[in-house]
Amino acid sequence: MTAKIMKRRTLLCFFLVLVILFTYSIAWCSDYPVSGVGCIAEECHASIEPIRDHDSEMSLQIYKRSEKMGDPNGCVVCHGGNPHETKDKDIAHKGAPDGGWLEVYVPNPGSMWINDKTCGLCHSNHVYAMHRSTMNTEAGKIHGATWGWGAPTGYDHIYGNYDIQDSDGPEPVFGTDIYNKYTQRLMKKFPQIFPTELKQLPEADLSTITEKPEQAVFTYLRAECLRCHVGVKGRDRRGDHRGMGCSACHIPYSNEGYYEGSDESIPKDKKGHMLVHSIQSSRKAKVTVNGKTFSGIPHETCATCHNRGKRIGVSYQGLIESPYGTPFNAEGQKQPKLHTKQYMFIQDDLHHSKKSREGNPEGGLLCQDCHTTNSMHGNGNISTTTLANVEIECSDCHGTPDSYPWELPIGFGDEFGNELNADNPRGLGASPLEIQKEYGTFFPSKDGYLLTARGNPFGNVVRDGDEVIIHSAGGLDFRIPLLKSIAQNNSWKNPELAKTAKIRVKKHLQTMECYSCHSAWAPQCYGCHIKVDYSEGKKSVDWVKSGNLSFADGQTAESKRDGSAPQLSGESSESRTYLRWEDPVLGINGEGRVSPIIPGCQQIITVIGPDGETIVNSKIWRTPPDMEGGGTEGQRGIDMAPAAPHTSTREARSCISCHASSKALGYGTHDGRYMKKFITDLYVDVMTSTGETISNQSVVQIAAIPDLPMDLNQVVTRDGKQLQTVGHHWPGSGPLTTAQRDNMERIGICIACHQDIPDGTPSIAMLNRIGKLAGMLPTTDEEHGGLVQNINRTAARLEVYGPIAGMIAMLLFGMFLIIRRKMKTLFTGILSRIERFRRHSG
Repeated sequence: MTAKIMKRRTLLCFFLVLVILFTYSIAWCSDYPVSGVGCIAEECHASIEPIRDHDSEMSLQIYKRSEKMGDPNGCVVCHGGNPHETKDKDIAHKGAPDGGWLEVYVPNPGSMWINDKTCGLCHSNHVYAMHRSTMNTEAGKIHGATWGWGAPTGYDHIYGNYDIQDSDGPEPVFGTDIYNKYTQRLMKKFPQIFPTELKQLPEADLSTITEKPEQAVFTYLRAECLRCHVGVKGRDRRGDHRGMGCSACHIPYSNEGYYEGSDESIPKDKKGHMLVHSIQSSRKAKVTVNGKTFSGIPHETCATCHNRGKRIGVSYQGLIESPYGTPFNAEGQKQPKLHTKQYMFIQDDLHHSKKSREGNPEGGLLCQDCHTTNSMHGNGNISTTTLANVEIECSDCHGTPDSYPWELPIGFGDEFGNELNADNPRGLGASPLEIQKEYGTFFPSKDGYLLTARGNPFGNVVRDGDEVIIHSAGGLDFRIPLLKSIAQNNSWKNPELAKTAKIRVKKHLQTMECYSCHSAWAPQCYGCHIKVDYSEGKKSVDWVKSGNLSFADGQTAESKRDGSAPQLSGESSESRTYLRWEDPVLGINGEGRVSPIIPGCQQIITVIGPDGETIVNSKIWRTPPDMEGGGTEGQRGIDMAPAAPHTSTREARSCISCHASSKALGYGTHDGRYMKKFITDLYVDVMTSTGETISNQSVVQIAAIPDLPMDLNQVVTRDGKQLQTVGHHWPGSGPLTTAQRDNMERIGICIACHQDIPDGTPSIAMLNRIGKLAGMLPTTDEEHGGLVQNINRTAARLEVYGPIAGMIAMLLFGMFLIIRRKMKTLFTGILSRIERFRRHSG
C-alpha cells in the first residue's frame, strides 16, 4: 500500500467522521437527535412532541443514556421497548433495549411501580419521598374516615394504601439544617402524626359485619375515597383524567381528556389521554400545544384530585358545588358535570387573579409558587396530614405590621405550642435548595431568598430592598405587599379597621391565622350521609387492591381500563344534609392558632347487610371514653376540621362576623336554635291539632338521626359542653376555649369604642396609660361592666346637665363682665377724685 493511498484513506476516514459528527450536530439542534429512526420512524411516532426541549439538561442526559441502547432519540430510557423495530408495533412494544434497565415496554414511565427505573434515575430522592407522601399513602384521609366510625386507633395513624416503612431514618431528604432540626423536633413531639411505618388498610370481614358494622368503613374507603392517590390512575371522568405517579402532576391532561398533540398514532377522539407529550414542571420547562405555550403546573392539574375533602383546588378558582347546574347553556342544557359535580362561581382567591409586577391585568399564582417541593413530593418521612408537610405561613411573604418577613423568627405562625425567640430573626437565604438549583428554574437572589417558617429558602421569592418579588412558574413576576411598609406609609385600604385588627389588638396576629379573617368564604358541606350496601351481590372497584396489584410495565389492575380492576363486595354512596359558603365557624388548629373550621367528615352512617336487612341506620359513632370532651360516653365522631379555605381576599371579614356571630363562636347559627328535630321521625301529613297523623298511610318524611340533637354547625354549648370533634389529627386542635369565646363576645359589643381604645387619639391613649398605672383598667366582665356603666352615667349627666351648666356659666360670665366694667368705672372715678384732691391740697 503506497503512502498516497494511505493518505487518501486517512482523509476519507476523517471526512466520514466529520460527516457523522455534522449529522449528529444537526440532529442535536433539531427537535429530535435523529428523525425517522427507532420510535420516531415515519411509521410510528414521527411527529410526537419532545418530552422536553431538546437542548434542556434533562433531554441531554436522556440522549446520553440512550446512546448505549441503540436509540439516539432517548425514548427507550423511559419507555423501554425495541428501538430497532419500526414495522410491527407489537414487537416494538415488547422486550427491553440493549443495555437497558427496563424489562418491558412501559406505557406510563411516571407510574409509582416503575419510576425507580425511570424518573428515579435522576430523581431518586423524589421517588423515595413520593412513596411515603400523603398523595400516595392517604393516611390522613384514612384516619379521618375511621375516626368517624368509632376512632378505633385513637390519634394513632396506622393505616395507608400500602405497607411501607421509613427506612432511611428521621432526617428529611430535602431541606436545610434548620429545616431538618425543626422537622425532627416536630416528629419527636407528635409521633402519632409521623409514624415510621404504615400497614395496608384491611378489608371488611362480611362474616362478622352484623356484629361489627363499623368494618364497613374499610369498604367505604376502598370503594369511594381512595381513588385519588397517585398509585393508581383514578376515575375516568370529566375533570379527573390524569397520569399515575410522577405523571399525575407532571404530564398535562385537559378536563376533557383528549390528546391534542401532533402524533398521528395517538387517537384524538378517545378520552383518557394526555393533552400533549411534554413534561410540565418549572418556569423553564415550556409546553406548547395548539400554538399556545405555558409553563409551570396549572392549578387545574391540582384540582383533578383536590376537589373533595376541603375542596381547596376548586375553591381557589372560586367554585363551589351546586345541585342546580344553572344557568342553561346555548343549547338549553344544564352545565356539564366536572369532577362528577356542577358548580357555581362565588369569588376566586386573590392570588388566583392578581395583577403581575408589570401590571398585566390577568393571571395569578400557581399552587407550586407557594407550596414547596416538601409540601407536594413529601420530605422522605412518613407524614399523615397536610399540616405536617406544609411549611409556609402567610407571614413568610407578607410579614407583619411590625416586622418584615426576614425580621421574624423561625416558626412564627407555625408554633405548635413552642415558645419563640422574637429577638432571633430568621434572616434570608443565600441560595436555593440544591434540588431547585439542579432541577428547577434559577432566579437571581437580589438581596436574598425569603425563608419559610421552617427554615427552607423560597427559590422563587427574593428580597429587593424593602420589596419582595415572587417569580411565578407560570412566567409572571409579582410584587408582594408587605404589611410593615403598608403600616409605615399608612396605605391601608380601610385604615381604622386595619389598624384596630392588626396593630391595636396585637393578639390577632399572635394567636390567629391570617386566613381566619382574610378568607372570603369557605365551602361547608354539613352532614356526610354514607350508605354501604352489601345486598344483592353489589360490587365496587377496590382502589387499594388495584394499586397493590401492579405489573412489570408499571400498570395497575385498574389503569389498563380493560375491566380487570379487582372488585370488592359492597357499594358505597354519599349525600349531604346541607351546603353553605358564608363565613365559617372558628376553632383552634393543630398549630394552636385560631382558624376557620369546616365539616371535615360529619359521617352519619347506614349499613345494609348481605341479606338486605339494615344493620345500622343514620348512626353516629362515638370516640372512646374521655376523648375530645366527650366524657364517659365519648364524643360524637362527626368532625369539624381546621382548614385554610384558599379563598384569600384583601378585604377581611367584618369584626362583627366573628365577635357578634354565634356561628363563628361555635354556638351554631342564631345560637343553635334551628334543626332541633333530627332525633325524631318527622311526618308531614294531615294531622290533628295535637300533632297526631290522621291517615293510616302516612309515611316518615324525614327519618330520624338518633344522636343528633343539634344543628351540625354547632360545636359547643353556652355552658361549654363540646358536641362534636374538632380536628382528629393534632391534640392541640379543638373549639375556641371558654375564655376566648367570652372575650370575643364581650369585645363584639364594644367594637365601636375599641377602634380608638386603647391607642386612639392622644387624650384616649394618655387616659388609658394613666388608668393602667393606677390599676384601674378592668380585667373581668364585672369590672368592665361597671366601667361602662359609669361612663354611660357620666355621658348622660353631661348630655342633660351640660347645656344647662353651659348657659349658667355664660350668664355668670356675662354678669362678671358687667360687674367688672362697673367696678372699673367706679375705681377709675375714685382714683380721679383722689388725684384732684391732691392737686387742690397742694
